[in-house]
Amino acid sequence: MAAYIFPGQGSQFPGMGKELYENSSVAKQLFDKADEILGFDITKLMFEGTAEDLMQTKVTQPCVFLHSVISVLALGGDFAPEVTAGHSLGEFSALTAAGALSFEDGLRLVSKRAAAMQKCCESGQSSMAAVLGLEDSQIEDICAKVASEGQVVVAANYNCPGQVVISGTVSGVDAASKLLEKAGAKRVVKLQVSGAFHSPLMEPAKNELADAIAKTEFKTPKCPVYQNVNALAVTSPEDIKANLISQLTSPVRWTKTIQNIIAQGVSEFIECGPGNVLQGLMRKIDRSVKCSHLA
Repeated sequence: MAAYIFPGQGSQFPGMGKELYENSSVAKQLFDKADEILGFDITKLMFEGTAEDLMQTKVTQPCVFLHSVISVLALGGDFAPEVTAGHSLGEFSALTAAGALSFEDGLRLVSKRAAAMQKCCESGQSSMAAVLGLEDSQIEDICAKVASEGQVVVAANYNCPGQVVISGTVSGVDAASKLLEKAGAKRVVKLQVSGAFHSPLMEPAKNELADAIAKTEFKTPKCPVYQNVNALAVTSPEDIKANLISQLTSPVRWTKTIQNIIAQGVSEFIECGPGNVLQGLMRKIDRSVKCSHLA
């Protein structure tokens, strides 16, 4: 039994998707349709843009979504998922791949989400940092201590054992980082992002996304989709929508998601989309399972 997993923001690279476009008529049609839906030439940006061009949240997220989803849709009838899951943005890819969202609606929602998150990034001083080498509970306790002093900082991404990303205001993340280093963290690395993703600071984006989700048709997916908020398999369209809305201000429980999928008998994971970030995390979560990239 195999699970298809989809990466989030940070997996992008210049030239992404170009090989798909050149080698698949289905992929070419979908990329052309994406240009039409978004009203600008996103394919040119993906194929010819610089790394800096692709770093803007409002651009990055649609690009990663397109590369991820088109890679599986181009397989046609050969793509028959039994389980899907995605990291943050990748959850939209996982839902689209599983048929809960149409390609068109998935892209529109991702574009809306990206634009709303970009606005939050531009409206204040916020930050994220990866914490390596501490227990989850230690990180949570330190974030809670800093928050009790009036700062905003939370555990945002539980990526794998020993790697948690914190998110909040610049001052909150800085204060927590100092305490985490004193507590014995191997490293605390500030991430090259301009926003506090999966934190309370994303509340305005959450409200915008909620409006868009309410107007979008969701269908029962053709396989269980594990969602970030609760790390559980979900098939109810209403539950999927509620979890997607909560996701913007809630942590990504990726470690628990993968552990829960494995507990259901899955022994193979296939990463779909740009990069191999999720394969790297998989090796730190459970080395006994097979993990590969969609060829």
